[in-house]
Amino acid sequence: MISRTKPELTAKQIESMFDSACLGKVKSFDKLGDGEYNAVFDVVTDMGNYVLKVAPLDKTGILTYEQDMMRGEVFWYAQIRARTDVKVPYVYYKDFSHTVFPSDYFIMERMEGEQLNNADLTEKERIWCKEEIARITAKFHKVTNDKYGYLQNDLYDNWYLALRSMTLYLINDTKRAGKSTRRGDKLLSYIDKYKDLLEKVPSTMVNCDLWYGNILCVKKDSKIQLIIIDPERTFWGDSLFDFINLEVTKMLNEKTTTVNAYNAVAKSKVTCTDEEMIRFAFGIGYLALVQEAEKYYRYTPHHFGWWRNVASCKFLYKNAFKILKRGLQ
Repeated sequence: MISRTKPELTAKQIESMFDSACLGKVKSFDKLGDGEYNAVFDVVTDMGNYVLKVAPLDKTGILTYEQDMMRGEVFWYAQIRARTDVKVPYVYYKDFSHTVFPSDYFIMERMEGEQLNNADLTEKERIWCKEEIARITAKFHKVTNDKYGYLQNDLYDNWYLALRSMTLYLINDTKRAGKSTRRGDKLLSYIDKYKDLLEKVPSTMVNCDLWYGNILCVKKDSKIQLIIIDPERTFWGDSLFDFINLEVTKMLNEKTTTVNAYNAVAKSKVTCTDEEMIRFAFGIGYLALVQEAEKYYRYTPHHFGWWRNVASCKFLYKNAFKILKRGLQ
């Protein structure tokens, strides 16, 4: 996907990065993945196959929560490896010093498999993958903390304060782009309205980006393994935000396959109460605000991504405000 944030690299620059990491002489490299933020390369050296990920050069052209996001990604890879049995790549080398290249980068294991959105699967296998993603999500939510928010921004003592700050950052990012967001302001007013509910939400590891492009699928001997990549948007917060990307077009109370698989292994079960529906509504409302703000920084109206975000925002905001307006019954 074309995006204004992705840095361009020369062969000499990539060679210097691998020389610094002592991971061999570069034999070949190619651009990799469907991501829209960092530049990612498939690199072959005389020591093996690797993935190089490079952060944007211009920090003025990114959203506030994306500042130093790559440093958080390396942290979350380590957390997942240490505190769950979910398969993720191993990070061999990271450099945040800007001495070899003028932005953050890291080099990780090149995993087998293809992105799940491109995998050739039977209907039975597709259903299993939906269920397995839900089980993986439940494992993430067993990792808890006493703080809330993004590592790269501020951490807070409760979810109300964190979510309010996260929302304000996006509203201000929109203003920085010379625009306003009436729907973002409306979302913020609902956050204040439901302050008491939000203050009670426990803090868990929330990936918040479990779409199929961030999941690798490996098929061997009729068995499937899923591998999670790109946990860069992970934060400490409300577990229900992860249900946004599971059975993505459905509301929480319609995600039967996902909820049943999740509840079979989860520490805390989802029962779709009015409170849980409200929390989920904040999740889809927040995603709508992210997409609304980011289109000004990544695309122009000539990009597919611009109009995709416009359509997605409309759908998400509509459903979020419908639930939030109805409230507790």
